[in-house]
Amino acid sequence: MQESQKVRERGSLPAPRPAKFQPMAFASFSDFLAALERAGELRRIAFPVATELEITEFADREMKSPGGGKALLFEKPTVNGAVSQFPLAINTMGSHRRMAMALGLGSIRELADQMQLILKAKPPTSLKHAWTLAMQGLDLLNAKPKHVKSGACKEVIHRFANSEFRIQNPEFLPSLLDLPIQLCWPKDGGRFITFPCVHTRDPDTGERNVGMYRMQVYDAQTAGMHWQVHKVGARHGKRYYERNERMPVAVTIGGDPAYTFAATAPLPDGLDEILFAGFIRKKPVELVKCETIDLEVPADVDFVLEGYVQPGEMRPEGPFGDYTGFYTPLDNYPVFHLTAITHRRDAIYPCTIVGIPPMEDFYMGGASVAIFLPVLKMNFPEIVDIALPAEGVFHNLVFVSIRKQYAWQAYKIMHGLWGMGQMMFSKYIVVVDDDCDVHNTSEVLFRLCANTDPQRDTTFIKNPTDALDHAQTLATMGSHMGIDATRKLPGEGYAREWPELLKMDAAVKAKVDELMRGR
Repeated sequence: MQESQKVRERGSLPAPRPAKFQPMAFASFSDFLAALERAGELRRIAFPVATELEITEFADREMKSPGGGKALLFEKPTVNGAVSQFPLAINTMGSHRRMAMALGLGSIRELADQMQLILKAKPPTSLKHAWTLAMQGLDLLNAKPKHVKSGACKEVIHRFANSEFRIQNPEFLPSLLDLPIQLCWPKDGGRFITFPCVHTRDPDTGERNVGMYRMQVYDAQTAGMHWQVHKVGARHGKRYYERNERMPVAVTIGGDPAYTFAATAPLPDGLDEILFAGFIRKKPVELVKCETIDLEVPADVDFVLEGYVQPGEMRPEGPFGDYTGFYTPLDNYPVFHLTAITHRRDAIYPCTIVGIPPMEDFYMGGASVAIFLPVLKMNFPEIVDIALPAEGVFHNLVFVSIRKQYAWQAYKIMHGLWGMGQMMFSKYIVVVDDDCDVHNTSEVLFRLCANTDPQRDTTFIKNPTDALDHAQTLATMGSHMGIDATRKLPGEGYAREWPELLKMDAAVKAKVDELMRGR
């Protein structure tokens, strides 16, 4: 019997069947993969491939192929030469189509339109008010989580009695060393979990947060927890440190891909990722209590890593081949201690890689921009569209088009965006007129070169920067540049008449279209 057939028979991935994709909430990660396979978006790799570098090379080639290539399911990933009991999936959201499918949509635009309808129900007076209205809409859509006693994530439970348990019981499985965790790039400091949804809770308010922070595996029961100083997880950790209390942390992997997207989405501070995931999937998330810590996690995920972070304990983490396209250097980060692993019997390990763009994260970031554009428009109604081109690796370059009505309006938009959440990391913001397609980098560069005087149309500010930005002289702080590539008005000191952009007559274009169709 072929291995791919065995994988399907033991339940990890339903057998493919011809069917049209229908928007849905996925009951499991394997259900999502089955939908990809039915849609012709999944490629199976039935032969052994090493988690050490080889899977990265497979995935990097696929991600850089036209349109993002296919999702890959490695049925026999090997760890140190031994075939893992868990298949590995990668590039599952690495195209516009698969990103939409991951959220149960035919197009990302559908979710953006829903957000816009919610926010237009009552005009908001501030960003916080806008999100309050959105939350009211989520409540109406029955997105609040449900609490259940058990779930598929508890089909197999392994507890670690203490830090010496693995050494005393070498036959005990699984541990962090038994998962098909990748060594992504040649000079990485070790193996990294790249799609971890990290669940924490504010010890003062009880508010939960789900973030995505890479985790370097140190040994069977410890890993680095790479939450940067700007992240909510780091803020929760700081409160536990101040209280000198051990911090409970749960890490989930797999399940409905809506969880992974919610963990990466740039939600305003204090908004619940679990609630947002329920909104995305149009079905409440079922939460189950962990075995060894006082946290709740989605009951249908593939893996749950339960553990804690000890106040004050730090350990060198890295280097890591990062989304910047460079290795981020060694630095000290908190240490995650494993107390239990629970998982589905036929769990699949989802992961990603990051590096020189375009990569899978480009499509995930693009979806976030499209979905949250209505929120930006409520605060800045002149905004038409926003794009984060792949070459800017998210934080380096932002293109924004506006309906310009008055002098210096472009600068209002620049400074407004720099003051909104993770947009503060944007190193370059280029503002163009509403007739420019910001998703066409060539068109934006044409406007930038044609419409700007370098001295007149640029501004510099000091602002926080991404901790992974190696170009800054000081970590987490540097200069940002705004470029006004809009047409200039007399009020901006432009005394001449602004020229008209070349355009063909619409009737001529229509006639030529007709002539070409007849050939």
